[in-house]
Amino acid sequence: MCTEDGKSAGIIGLGIIGSRIATTLKEKGWQVNVWNRTPGQDQDALSSPLEVAQKSNQIQIFVRDGEALLQVIESMVPGLGDEHIIINHATVSPEDTEEANKKIQSTGASFLDCPFTGSRDAAAGGLLNYYVGGDQNVLERVRPLLESSSNSITYLGQTGAATVLKIATNMISATTVAILAEALSVCESGGVELDKMSEAMKVNACSSGLSNMKLPTMLEGNYEPHFSLKNMLKDANFGLSIAERSGLDLPVLKSAARAMMAQMDEGNQDEDYSVIYKNFKTSS
Repeated sequence: MCTEDGKSAGIIGLGIIGSRIATTLKEKGWQVNVWNRTPGQDQDALSSPLEVAQKSNQIQIFVRDGEALLQVIESMVPGLGDEHIIINHATVSPEDTEEANKKIQSTGASFLDCPFTGSRDAAAGGLLNYYVGGDQNVLERVRPLLESSSNSITYLGQTGAATVLKIATNMISATTVAILAEALSVCESGGVELDKMSEAMKVNACSSGLSNMKLPTMLEGNYEPHFSLKNMLKDANFGLSIAERSGLDLPVLKSAARAMMAQMDEGNQDEDYSVIYKNFKTSS
């Protein structure tokens, strides 16, 4: 299953992130076995997740949602054993994370939930930041693989903790961009030249890496996806579900989710989630 130096990995899911991680690993000398739900992303792709499991002991999964994750795992189950470590990078619900963990462990294999922060460009540069939940000894076994595509690795403890943290950080991203869109609309309605917002933010304490990244593209009307609207809304809804089960009310996140849903209804699900700025534009 491995090359002579042991640097063999499987990548399942060749979307915006997975495809770039596969390329990064190849450039760093890994033998990479890939599969994608939609054919044609890679001419060397294998025929199934099962075949990936038969050729790779360490497998990174970059699919969109819990349904896809569980389908992939079900396909791999006949080929899994105690030598396998399955690393899920998809942000899914805590329930689907636990179900995936149970399915993997029933085969003798090990599971890590390992969502990440960092978008398309970070993936291309091998600079993702991974959050990891699961057995720390398992993490150490795959650390060289994760370090090949990351800037940092944060260990959270038990399985599922990393998923919850990723959902929480995406709540901050969703609401930050939502209020940025509202602030731009207030400036425009008040007669402020919108370019002045960028100038003002450079010396304002409310500036952040996220606002610095999103503000220029929002002003340009450029919504090329770094993180899609449909995925951000999915993660916001996970946060709302966790809160509801705990008896918490999250009015700020609810407002951001409504703003995102308005653009979903306009058919912009595959645009960057900053497309919610269109809620305030009379033409686009």
